[in-house]
Amino acid sequence: QVQLVESGGGLVQAGGSLRLSCAASGSIISINTMGWYRQAPGKERELVATVIKIGSTQTTKYALSVKGRFTISGDNAKNTVYLQMNNLKAEDTGVYYCRFQSFGNVYWGQGTQVTVSS
Repeated sequence: QVQLVESGGGLVQAGGSLRLSCAASGSIISINTMGWYRQAPGKERELVATVIKIGSTQTTKYALSVKGRFTISGDNAKNTVYLQMNNLKAEDTGVYYCRFQSFGNVYWGQGTQVTVSS
C-alpha cells in the first residue's frame, strides 16, 4: 500500500503564496496519478490539480479556478508531488488533500489546512 504525508499548509494573506508537498511511500509504481483536492467548509471536495505519470513523462491538468495561479509538479525520484500556489485568494481557503491512484487503488493524505485572509 501507499502512505501519503502532506505539508506546507498555513495562513497567508491574499495575494501571497504557499507551496504544498506530498511525499508518497510504499509500493510506488511509475505509472500513477497524483493530485490535489480541496474542501472548503460546507462544500464538497473538489479537484484542484493532477499530474499523471507514465514513467518519467508527466501530464498536468487544473481546475479552471486555479489555472494560471497554481502549478503542480512531481519529483519521481523523491516520490513527491508539489502544489505551488501563487496569488492566493480568500476562496482558496480549505483543507487540501493529496491523492494517489495507481491501477484503480486510491489513497488519500490526512489533509493540510490552507487559510487565506482577505
